[in-house]
Amino acid sequence: MIAYFENLPRRLSATAGDDDFNAADETNNGDLKSFGSDFGGMITSVPAAVIQPSNADEVASAVRFARANGLALAARGNGHSIHGQAGAAGGLVLDMRVLAGPIGLTGGPRGPCAEVPAGALWAEVLEWAVTEHGLAPPSWTDYLGLTVGGTLSNGGVSGQTFRHGPQVVNVSQLEVVTGDGERRLCSPETGEADLFFAVLGGLGQFGVITRAWIPLLPAPDAVKWIRVVYSDFARYASDAESLVNGYGPDSFDYVEGFAFVNCNDPVNGYGLVPLDSDRQTFDPDRVPQGSGPLLYCLELALHCRHGDDNVDLRAAEMLKPLGYVKGLEFCAKVSYVDFLSRVNHSEAEARVNGTWDAPHPWLNIFVSACDIVDFDREVFRRILRRGVGGPMLVYPMLRRMWDQRMSVSVPDGEIFYLVALLRFARPPPDGPSAEEMMAENQAVVDRCQSAGYNYKLYLPHYRDQSQWAVHFGEKGWSRFLDRKARYDPAAILSPGQLIFSPEAPPHRR
Repeated sequence: MIAYFENLPRRLSATAGDDDFNAADETNNGDLKSFGSDFGGMITSVPAAVIQPSNADEVASAVRFARANGLALAARGNGHSIHGQAGAAGGLVLDMRVLAGPIGLTGGPRGPCAEVPAGALWAEVLEWAVTEHGLAPPSWTDYLGLTVGGTLSNGGVSGQTFRHGPQVVNVSQLEVVTGDGERRLCSPETGEADLFFAVLGGLGQFGVITRAWIPLLPAPDAVKWIRVVYSDFARYASDAESLVNGYGPDSFDYVEGFAFVNCNDPVNGYGLVPLDSDRQTFDPDRVPQGSGPLLYCLELALHCRHGDDNVDLRAAEMLKPLGYVKGLEFCAKVSYVDFLSRVNHSEAEARVNGTWDAPHPWLNIFVSACDIVDFDREVFRRILRRGVGGPMLVYPMLRRMWDQRMSVSVPDGEIFYLVALLRFARPPPDGPSAEEMMAENQAVVDRCQSAGYNYKLYLPHYRDQSQWAVHFGEKGWSRFLDRKARYDPAAILSPGQLIFSPEAPPHRR
């Protein structure tokens, strides 16, 4: 185990006991500061030390060390949080990317599983599973540069969620180090079932996930990828809901969508829609007269095998009932791996133009289907009518595909939407300031609250316990408190979530 230290209290370095920490570089301030920031680029929380564990036992040692010395501890994956959730100012940060050893193929209660270190990226899981075994997890995130432990601590959603559920329900077993420094195996079938459900979507509050067993299915060879454009949001929502609610063997394998500005703006407008900008163009003359400030793109995918000559005919039949704007259809056939890796191109562009390193005040909200048309009118077409400098995702998923025993909080009602404002803005003066974007996000949340929408923040960020209590609801918050008191009574884990602190530990109700 390697640790980078800065200004450590004497008691930290003097009472390590049998937990072995090696000070590789006591003045490595650059490393410490890099672990004090994240993808959001708005919060800095420099830790006292960065621990690089090579196995779960060293994670357990770090947790015991932190607890014995009154230090907070956070597990950090690939640093893709937005509001400093993976930070631990003045405490310890576990660099989980170091814990990304080999992936193994094992048997599970429902078939083959990938035994995955929590620090592995989903991109690494994809490459290993498809290339070496012709298999794949059924549920993904859009961006695969995230760690397995990171998404399982939050939810993990994408266009497959309506069909297979989020990533947190596609797990058969976990290895977890709880706040007392104990290493435990847990699954729904064991006596540790409550811990299993607690840590899935638990925001890192109940333990550090060190290994996960992910069920695998046969991987398709290719994907028929489709985008169709709507001018009317109500019809867009109706079609999207019919696709996810009536899924079966003959349905699409992936359903997502996004709103975009009805203009030629390459960042917020028509340029977002074509799948191949070299061969496909968006024809504005196809947009119906009188369309509003925004249009809507339904994104679909159909899995297929090499040599499947019927996939185009099947896709055409499945599109017939949909009320999109004729002539604004865009299709491509790509490999399964390329489809799941589709965000890589956007990442490369953002790194070149500087927006990858700029602040990213992203906002993710789950909004009930009963409020989504009003949300479009009041939020999309008013507050966000000029776009956000990046995708404005809006697509439905099914509540029954989520397990209510887990810690994730979702809206009531069978169908709810993910609304994700994925801002990629150039730094001022070319783009808005982070403060301006945050103010717009707050206006969106305020409108949801004042209108009485049935909504929940996804990847939530609050600043006091009263807000967290509202987020989880009375029953959910009581369960959350009980679990925190059971698995991390000293409240040392994941301080960046701003839920608990060692000074204000939880008490069972």
